[in-house]
Amino acid sequence: MILNRKSVELLAPAGNWEALVAAVEAGADAVYLGGKHFNMRMHRNKETNFDDEMLKKAIEYTHAHDVCLYITLNNLISDDEIEPLKEYLAYLNEIRPDAILVQDFAVLEIAKEMGITIPFHTSVMMNTHNEHAIKKLKEYGITRIVVGREMTLSEMSLFKERTGLEIEYFMHGDMCIAESGQCIHSGVLFGQSGNRGRCLKPCRWAYKLIDEETGEILDKDDQHDYKLALKDMCMYRNIPELIQAGVFSFKIEGRMRPADFVRRIVATYRKAIDAYIEDPYGYQVDEEGWQDLYKNRARDFTTTFALGQPDASDIGFDGTREPRFFSDAVEEAGFQDEILKAEPAINKENKGKRQLSVQVADLASVEAACANGADIVYLSGEAYKPKKPWSVKNVAKAIEIGQKYNAKIVIGTPRTTMRRECGELEQYLKAVNGLKPAGVLVSNLGSLKLAQECTDLPVQADFSFNLFNHKAASFMKKNGIAMGTASLELSFAQVRNLVEQSELPIEIIVHGSYESMICDHNFAAMILPYKHLDNPEFVNRHYALKDTVGGVHPLRMDQFGRNHILFTKDLCYYPYLEKFNGVGAYRIEAKDYEPELVGELTKAYRTALDNLDEGKPAFDEETFRMLQEAGPRKLGIGVYRFRQSQDSL
Repeated sequence: MILNRKSVELLAPAGNWEALVAAVEAGADAVYLGGKHFNMRMHRNKETNFDDEMLKKAIEYTHAHDVCLYITLNNLISDDEIEPLKEYLAYLNEIRPDAILVQDFAVLEIAKEMGITIPFHTSVMMNTHNEHAIKKLKEYGITRIVVGREMTLSEMSLFKERTGLEIEYFMHGDMCIAESGQCIHSGVLFGQSGNRGRCLKPCRWAYKLIDEETGEILDKDDQHDYKLALKDMCMYRNIPELIQAGVFSFKIEGRMRPADFVRRIVATYRKAIDAYIEDPYGYQVDEEGWQDLYKNRARDFTTTFALGQPDASDIGFDGTREPRFFSDAVEEAGFQDEILKAEPAINKENKGKRQLSVQVADLASVEAACANGADIVYLSGEAYKPKKPWSVKNVAKAIEIGQKYNAKIVIGTPRTTMRRECGELEQYLKAVNGLKPAGVLVSNLGSLKLAQECTDLPVQADFSFNLFNHKAASFMKKNGIAMGTASLELSFAQVRNLVEQSELPIEIIVHGSYESMICDHNFAAMILPYKHLDNPEFVNRHYALKDTVGGVHPLRMDQFGRNHILFTKDLCYYPYLEKFNGVGAYRIEAKDYEPELVGELTKAYRTALDNLDEGKPAFDEETFRMLQEAGPRKLGIGVYRFRQSQDSL
């Protein structure tokens, strides 16, 4: 590969006009920034971000200096924001930025309807991590992918080769510990969603590692508590590897940073990139530039996944270099339901018998769910160790059980399907297609495309699609999805708007354990001795993170080695079922439950839904007491304690 100045783009952040000028003067090839609406940096919206007039001036300024300008429209959109979104898109089409970064499928759907001709880039928040998703996104004008931070450079190189699209990669700045777009902790706990630019960073809290069963604290005396506090990304010493892997756009994080910070970082990387392009063979790291970066760092540095699996050295355990703590630990919501009780019910017709679905992890739980009245049983895509993933043989047995009780068996898929998982999933789907299950529950665009190519089964979208509005539901329906699952960050009022306006059937999760985030890190192994060839049983033990107010967040490792961090309280909407009219299905998330509890929960919800169908009250005080006492954790209403997930306007 023969390099020139156009081989690589240095992409700088700007949160205000001074930072924009600093980035351009320091040598950025492109700048990304956000308007006053719909972007992932909404915390300090008064002093940062650009109003409509300043957006136009920013485009004129950057284009006058032969610099590209990209506008971030990269958060989730609620139904009451759809009309303002259309107005904003129309304005952007007039002022002509060089590209728009997007997360929500609604933006792609509306842009297609409006005939918007600006190129689109996927935000890292879309969590695009496999080539099958790219094939679908190309149909909507996507010209560049901001890849997930969990992708190594070697995987990225193959990804680039197979897709042919430009690759944008975060190579310096603040990084999330969770997979992008798959953390709902802040949104559920505070009503301020990290997927809507308002994250209050529970990942930066202090936690103790404990044995979940005994409560024993497992931390060593000399270890510290900030176990999720990932250090800042810095690829300055690895510029050759980035370029040779095929990364086109070198992205610097930092839209909240002051102009002098932006100027220093951009100038330092500009000099290094130019030096490599001029003479790759003779290139040496500029140690003076490195020292300048290091002395002016906020947190310590890491290369995260770029060069391989991170370990304890990539975490800022002592918390001393955290520039700011956005929140303190608080107890999760129980049944503080004053707002929820006052909300009117969903105004949509119930067509036929109310459908009850249950997601389970083993054959005994399939039997328990079916025997107690489940209409649909999902075979979970991930197996929390020590449970085993679904084999084709056990899928066949599950289908037999379903047939005995006249229940539908639907195949689940993993939330994350990178290259390894895609290869395994393709073979799995082709094998189970012949068994004729009732459908496939997919978790991302890539697994959707695989399910449609490898089977002739109906396909449903899981909650990991972050379904927030009826236009995203329209996108799903047009792409062959039979039912979608409402985001777990939507308030009840926002769920009501979604269900009432959507032509696609919407499933609601009404009970069960649910995940605050999914991470590709082994947190327990960062604290305790573990070598997979010496003590493989280590990963079968259930650990948890205990916060400073006593909340216990269970850790569950799946068959791919990813950690799922559960909320401290399980979800329960049993007392409010009469409000949920016209939904596609009522789901119990039971893959972390034992079969006996699966049966009890299924029976309780089946009875309640049948009562509603017959015009009787759904709620029974004794049953509710049983639900609160039977489960492994306390229960609560999650985000439904809030009137809305705070808006992006």
